Amino acid sequence: MSALIELQDICVDFNQLRVLDRVNLILSKGKITTLIGPNGAGKSTLVKVLLGLHTPVSGKVLKSKNIKIGYVPQKLKLNDTLPLTVERFLKLAGKYSRQELTEALRLVGAEHLAKNDMHNLSGGENQRVLLARSLLQRPDILVLDEPAQGVDVQGQIDLYDLINTIRLRFGCGVFMVSHDLHLVMAKTDEVICLHHHVCCSGTPETITKHPSYIELFGNRSRDTLAFYHHNHEHHHHDLSGQPVKGDAGTCSHHSHGHHQHD
Repeated sequence: MSALIELQDICVDFNQLRVLDRVNLILSKGKITTLIGPNGAGKSTLVKVLLGLHTPVSGKVLKSKNIKIGYVPQKLKLNDTLPLTVERFLKLAGKYSRQELTEALRLVGAEHLAKNDMHNLSGGENQRVLLARSLLQRPDILVLDEPAQGVDVQGQIDLYDLINTIRLRFGCGVFMVSHDLHLVMAKTDEVICLHHHVCCSGTPETITKHPSYIELFGNRSRDTLAFYHHNHEHHHHDLSGQPVKGDAGTCSHHSHGHHQHD
């Protein structure tokens, strides 16, 4: 896997307090990395360093040449008094043709929302539109800050499915921030547990057994961990998560408690 972004020994201070302490991180093409940690662990600061919005006091940020980063923020502050359709919102992203805008919405299963008002979208719909906007520039890496915030459980499953489909289709890297592992685990290649420094990192299965993880999140979160299994053997989905027409296969979504893979 080729590295897209590498952070080396990143340190960040706020008011003489060390928020990030010697953080190392490699984000690669085609790989989903999830950053978890309790509130106040420095997750948002790390995202700002990645995006080039915050300069660390020490350490290096190495990015591959001409890298395009698509950013999906947690919340978007829109002026409530201004009517703004989804289509118009996407046009604000730059000079893209109507065909490109429609294609971006189609990719995230939100084509039907084009004429809808941005203010009236559900949490899941809003995330899909923000994803569509970030896909317009065909990013090498997608950075998503708490994408499942304010989205119901089924919506989260669909959203993580969609992110995974985008990763497979475009071969881009994905860096996701989450405050709990929950459903995100099933689609993640690597988990990084942050509490001002990297406490532990590895596959979802190994992380949940790590003493640092258990100390931060407790055994309880292990028991409630939903590994979401998706049976893809007999059928295919299109990008909006719908089974492909003429496909008689069944799709099983299981969301259940702690489950170990041998």
